Amino acid sequence: MREHGISEAKRRLMHYLKVEGPCTVGRIAKALGMTGAAIRQHLAALEAGERVASEPIPPKGRGRPSSVWSVTENAAAMFPDRHGELTVGLIEAVREAFGADGLEKVVKSRAAEQIREYRKMLPSANESLKKRVEALARRRSAEGYMAEAVREKPGVYLLIEHHCPICDAAEACIGLCSAELDVFQRAMGPDVEIERTSHLLSGGDRCVYRIRSRK
Repeated sequence: MREHGISEAKRRLMHYLKVEGPCTVGRIAKALGMTGAAIRQHLAALEAGERVASEPIPPKGRGRPSSVWSVTENAAAMFPDRHGELTVGLIEAVREAFGADGLEKVVKSRAAEQIREYRKMLPSANESLKKRVEALARRRSAEGYMAEAVREKPGVYLLIEHHCPICDAAEACIGLCSAELDVFQRAMGPDVEIERTSHLLSGGDRCVYRIRSRK
């Protein structure tokens, strides 16, 4: 996977850390045939992007304290990821083994679990709609959807999802997307009305849900 804005030198550095684990600047410089100053410069840029992090190590004797560097979870996008391919394969296997009805049962079971989990973390109906939509956005962001809650007008909020981490799976099984609207509705409760106004898989550049109070 090629990520825009990452030089080949930084990519080599990241690959080395991924393979070798935590390393000092000196070790990285020797392995890559670069100067310590150049490595520090690359590490500083990667650290600013939260792709690497340092951890101090105790000095030996009276020497100066040193640090080891390692990749962070935020660096995952720089390395090959076949989760989408695996998920699509599993969906096709379920469809082949149990038919369309069996796959639908799996989707419904997943949706039911989502509803239970969302109800646990959402504020009660006594809280403002703003707080409830913001809580849902935080949960969706934690799941990788890059979600935000935006006030459209008094009493009406938009849940905007800028990314779909299950896009490949949703294309293979449209029921996953169809179930999400029902999940939100049942998790939020009968006192709110939710409609999807933009859909990534229907040509939109993001998924948007309009949420308003029925009161």
